[in-house]
Amino acid sequence: MVGSSLLDLIGNTPLVELPRLSPPGRSIYAKLEGQNPTGSVKDRVALKMVEEAELEPGQELLEPTSGNTGISLALVAKLKGLKLTCVMPSNATAERRALLELYGATIIESPGELGSNGAVRMAQEIAERDPRYVMLFQYANEANPRAHYDGTGAEIARDLPRVDAFVAGLGTGGTLMGTGRRLREAFPEVQIVAAEPLPGDPVMGLRSLEDGYVPPVLDVSQLDRKLLVSNAEAAAAVRELLEREGLFAGVSSGAAVHVARRIAEELPAGAVVVALLADGGWKYLSAPFWTGEEIDEAVLWW
Repeated sequence: MVGSSLLDLIGNTPLVELPRLSPPGRSIYAKLEGQNPTGSVKDRVALKMVEEAELEPGQELLEPTSGNTGISLALVAKLKGLKLTCVMPSNATAERRALLELYGATIIESPGELGSNGAVRMAQEIAERDPRYVMLFQYANEANPRAHYDGTGAEIARDLPRVDAFVAGLGTGGTLMGTGRRLREAFPEVQIVAAEPLPGDPVMGLRSLEDGYVPPVLDVSQLDRKLLVSNAEAAAAVRELLEREGLFAGVSSGAAVHVARRIAEELPAGAVVVALLADGGWKYLSAPFWTGEEIDEAVLWW
C-alpha cells in the first residue's frame, strides 16, 4: 500500500486467525486495529468526524477522551492544520498523555475518579462557554458508526467468506453499530456481541451501561447479546494473547477475545468469530497488569 499522506493508511487493517486460542473446530480471527497509524481503531473515527465537520475559520476542535480518540484526532488535526484541545481524566496513562503532547494537542485534566463521564461533562461545559470550540463528541456523532460501516465492516466482509459472530468491546457503541450493520448485510445470521465490563469493575476503554449513560450512537436493540467481562478476565486474556499468539494488545482487546472464546464455544463446528482488537498494548506499559499477581489488583479507568 502506498499513500500520499499518513491519513491514506488509516483502515484496511489485517485479520489474523488465533489458532491457539480458538476452541476445537472453530476459528477466531482478530481484526488488528492497532495497525492503524496511531495504533488504534479510533483513527478511523477521528478522520471521518473531522472530514464531516463544518468548521468555520478560527474554530478549534474539542473532545473528551481517555487517550485513543484524542491521539487519533491530534494526528488528523496536525496534518489538516487544525488546533485540538482534549479533556482527559487525570489518571490516564503516561504514554497517552505524552503522545497527545507530542502531536501538539492541548490537554485539560478532568478528575480521574469521575472517569470518562467526568471528562464528557467538563468538555460540554467548555464548549457551551466558548463558541470557538467545536466538540466533535464521538458518543453522539453519526460519523463514528459510519466510519465502521464504510471501513471496518466492509473490510471484514471482503476478507472472510463466512462470519458467524462479531465481538467488540462496548465503548461509544460506534464500532458495534457500524460494523454490525455492514456485516448483517453480508451475513444475515451473524451475531453482534458486545463485551461489557461488570458494573463497578472498570475496564479501560470500555463502559458499563449500568453507569447510567447510554451513548446516543448506541442502539442496544441492534445487539444480539451483551456478555459481561471483569477487569481481571480482560487482563488475563491480554497476557494470554501475548504468551500464546504473540499479539501485544490493549486491555479492551482482552475483553473482546475473552468474550469471543465464550461465543465460539457455544457455536457449532466450523463457526467463525471475529474479535476486534481495538489497540496495541504499548500505550498501557505503565499500567499495573503485566506481571502475575497484579492482574487481580488492577482497576483501570476508561
